[in-house]
Amino acid sequence: MDSRPIGMFDSGFGGLTVARALIDLMPNEDLVYVGDTGRYPYGPRDLGEVREFALEITEHLLRTHNVKIVVVACNTASAAALEELQAVAPVPLIGVIEPGAAALLDATRNGRVGVIGTVGTIGSGAYQRVVAAYETDANLFCAACPGFVEFVERGETHSEQVHVLAERLLAPLVDAEIDSLLLGCTHYPFLARTISDVMGRDVVLVDSADATAFRVSEMLRETDSLRDANQGGGAHRFESSGDVEAFRSLGRQLLGPELDDVAAISWPDPGA
Repeated sequence: MDSRPIGMFDSGFGGLTVARALIDLMPNEDLVYVGDTGRYPYGPRDLGEVREFALEITEHLLRTHNVKIVVVACNTASAAALEELQAVAPVPLIGVIEPGAAALLDATRNGRVGVIGTVGTIGSGAYQRVVAAYETDANLFCAACPGFVEFVERGETHSEQVHVLAERLLAPLVDAEIDSLLLGCTHYPFLARTISDVMGRDVVLVDSADATAFRVSEMLRETDSLRDANQGGGAHRFESSGDVEAFRSLGRQLLGPELDDVAAISWPDPGA
C-alpha cells in the first residue's frame, strides 16, 4: 500500500472530468489537482511553452505533495510533454491521449472515427500517431475547435453562441459520416450536449476520463500502491494559479461537493 496522493493537473477546469472519474472509481485515494488557470488556455500556445509548464507543475506535485503518480489530465500537455515527463519523473506518469484513443477504437462500428481537440493537440499529430500504432483499418478524421475551452472556462456551456461555433467547427466531421467522436480535450465533455446535438444522436461521444481513471487504477494495482479500503474516504486538495474564488465557484458546479476549498499557487517569474 502507498498512502501518498495521486497528483494531476490541467490548464484549468477540464481535468475535473478526470478527477471526477478518479474519485468515483477510487474513493479511498487522496488526490491533489492543479488547475493552471493563471496561464490557460494551453491550446493556442507553442508546444515548447506548454512543455515547460508541464515540467514545472509536475515538479511542484512531486516536491510539494510527494505524489505517487502524475496524471496529465490535459490533452495539449499530454501531446507536448508526456514522453519527456515519463523520462525524468521518478513516479509513473499517464496522459489522456492513449486511453482515449483506445476507447474510441473500441466504440466504432463503421471504422470512421473522429477526434476534436485544441489547435495544439490536433496540430501535434499525437492522436494520429497513437491510432496509427494500433495498425487498425479505421479512418481517423480530426478537427481543431478553438474557442471551446474559453466557453467552458466562462461557464457558458449551453449558450446559443457556443452552438453556432460548434456547427461551424464540426461540419467537416458531420460530412465525414463518422460514427464515434472522441472529445480530445478534457474541457469538451462539459459541451457534450451541444456537440451531440450538432453531430446527431447516432454518433457515440467518447470521453477519455473513465478510460484514464481505469488505467490509473490498473497501474496502481500492478505496483501494489492502492490505498487500503479500511482507511476511509480520501482527501482532495485543489490548487489554482488564477482566481481561486472563481475556480472554487465554477469548479464546484462542474465537479461536485468534493471541491470545497481552493489553495492559491504561483510560479516563479521567468524574467526574475
